[in-house]
Amino acid sequence: MVVDGVWLAIVNPAIKWSLRHSQTVRLVVLGRTRAVDYRLHLEKSKFRAISQRLIHVHSTVIYLIICSSTRRHKTQNNMSNQKPYHTKATGKAAVTVADHSTESPLKLYGSCFCPFVQRVWIALEAKKIPYQYIEVDPYEKPQSLLEVNPRGLVPALRHDDWGCYESTVLMEYLEDLKTSTPLLPDDPKTRAHCRLWSDHINRHVVPGFYRLLQEQNPEKQVEHATELRNAFETLVKAAHPEGPFFVGPHISFVDVQVAPWLIRLRRVMKPYRGWPDAENGTRWAAWVNAVESNEHVQATTSTDALYLESYARYAGNTLLCPIGWPGKRAIC
Repeated sequence: MVVDGVWLAIVNPAIKWSLRHSQTVRLVVLGRTRAVDYRLHLEKSKFRAISQRLIHVHSTVIYLIICSSTRRHKTQNNMSNQKPYHTKATGKAAVTVADHSTESPLKLYGSCFCPFVQRVWIALEAKKIPYQYIEVDPYEKPQSLLEVNPRGLVPALRHDDWGCYESTVLMEYLEDLKTSTPLLPDDPKTRAHCRLWSDHINRHVVPGFYRLLQEQNPEKQVEHATELRNAFETLVKAAHPEGPFFVGPHISFVDVQVAPWLIRLRRVMKPYRGWPDAENGTRWAAWVNAVESNEHVQATTSTDALYLESYARYAGNTLLCPIGWPGKRAIC
């Protein structure tokens, strides 16, 4: 099925829409345990009443998918073939790159759009460890990086004559240096708790993010959206009840592990897959807002346009477009 996303929103309490006079639409109600699929052929004038009834019954998120023509599909294919990638950070991240461009024994090889790089980058900033940032062009990998990681993948660290890679391993290495503010707590049990939920992020949140973003089949998109929502919900339930961060008032290891994907929900997943904003007053919103406003996260984050353009190659041609998420959020 070819999908043409149409933006709609709940606006206190009126529903605004942009439909042709008559459309065959598919409403997918994303519930807590299953997705309910409605296929309807209706006049624009009837859509408001039907959508409001579904909102009242399900009190959950509703997605609208509208079938489009083959001509539209070809146009979108042509657009998706243009796959830009960025080799320079923008916004506050560009300032941070400039501040860390001088020679240093500790070097971070990275790419400005890579979330795995941002993990290590946030940790370096939070710990205030002196380092040199080296931007890597994916198609022109320097020999100095290949000496650290023969596959040429980032992030990678070179510390004097020693090098290593893999984001979680690198974050653990920075912890083991014991030269600055720790991201893991002192208590062994709490440290184990953080490692356990960092593993959850790597096993469920990260793969779920890319499954949803790369999926081109609308039915499977709904399935993957549910899985990702559940992965975040499980993580929130394991967090400190007041937070706003995972283990309390200060950013820590788990927050840094998940931060790059939290900030990409609004910048990437919302425009490409209709991911809803966190509802004010929820524990989820408190965590997202705390991460978004953290100075170290901001210092390593580029402008929205960089992420939107960089992830176009993954998102492809389809869009899940939210009508709204009334009532209680699925992520509490």
